[in-house]
Amino acid sequence: MVSISGSKKLKRQMAPLFWGITRKDKRFVVTVKPGGHKKDISIPTAVFIRDTLKLATSLREAKSVIYGGKVKVDGVVRSSLHHGIGLMDVVELEGVSDVYRLVPKDLTVLKPIKIDSSEKTKKLLKVTRKVTIKDKKTQLGFHDGRTLVTDTKVNVGDTCVVEVPKTKILNVITLEKGVQVMITSGVNAGRMGKIVELKPGTFVLPKRADVDLGDRQIEIPADLVMAVGKDKPVIQIQ
Repeated sequence: MVSISGSKKLKRQMAPLFWGITRKDKRFVVTVKPGGHKKDISIPTAVFIRDTLKLATSLREAKSVIYGGKVKVDGVVRSSLHHGIGLMDVVELEGVSDVYRLVPKDLTVLKPIKIDSSEKTKKLLKVTRKVTIKDKKTQLGFHDGRTLVTDTKVNVGDTCVVEVPKTKILNVITLEKGVQVMITSGVNAGRMGKIVELKPGTFVLPKRADVDLGDRQIEIPADLVMAVGKDKPVIQIQ
């Protein structure tokens, strides 16, 4: 019988660089299964523990940790080797005092940083979709695959500060002129700056943002920036 679940492995040579895996080892590595984050911008749980954090020396050790229910992502126990951990996710490991948040850093798409345990219930979620559903209610879609029906006034591109795991909106950071943003992808991934101007999209060009990085000013698609605060980030992301 043909499997319909998709491949559970990936050739090492095809794996993203930010996974931190060695290239000249076994031919295959665990891959990400479909989930909230896109495959090319997330890290499978097993690889995150073994290769990114280097808290395990083998896949067998990583399996023991994961299947034992010792890994929490955004406050929820994840027991799959293939669960994708992505942008702004908060990871806790039983028996390890450190709490990690995944952010763009050092021109790399995803890197774990250690955060204070008091911030582990807060997360930044970028609004990627906004639709009207039954009874004229508004449903928001976020960058990590979550959806939420809410009366909060928010637009696509804005960032919501939410409480996890129950996805309660605490605050909204509007994507507008003067706001602090973090570049989430591309050659400037992880750099912080202020929006100088937002330019509307056209038939051939996406919505763009002029961002002042301090040493220079760049123009990039608005999809590649995330609002993180007015004068400084509202949570620890560096």
